[in-house]
Amino acid sequence: MKVERVNCGNLAINTMPDGSQIIRNSDDNTVLALNPTAAAAWEACAGANTVEEVAETMRRSLNPAVTEELAEASLLELQDKKLVSISGSGFKATRRQILAGLGAVALPLVVSLTVGEQKAHAEHASSLKEDFDRPRANVPKNQKRPF
Repeated sequence: MKVERVNCGNLAINTMPDGSQIIRNSDDNTVLALNPTAAAAWEACAGANTVEEVAETMRRSLNPAVTEELAEASLLELQDKKLVSISGSGFKATRRQILAGLGAVALPLVVSLTVGEQKAHAEHASSLKEDFDRPRANVPKNQKRPF
């Protein structure tokens, strides 16, 4: 089975301190949030071509407890969001095997929102309104502040 990244030229990637990643796709204006497990799999796909190689890279970067089943689950999640393409024979792990082999590693998670959905959520949560309606300090630009 062969694994490879897709659409890398259209993506802006930001890595967070906890290992999670935010990926913005400029083609369809979607933003993907990858938890640390999915982010480790995504990073592993940059140099790995098989599930075994992805699992080994994830073990080195994320956690020695990563199994091939967890790598498979991560790749399926990434494939579902069109971040990787997988060709060749099918996966061998069942959901039960993946859950049994987790241990200290979280299931891979990729959340996707369009920019429009994000804006609508922000407006609904009033975060935009609070930012623009907040009172401003009435200090002339050229006057020094006493503190």
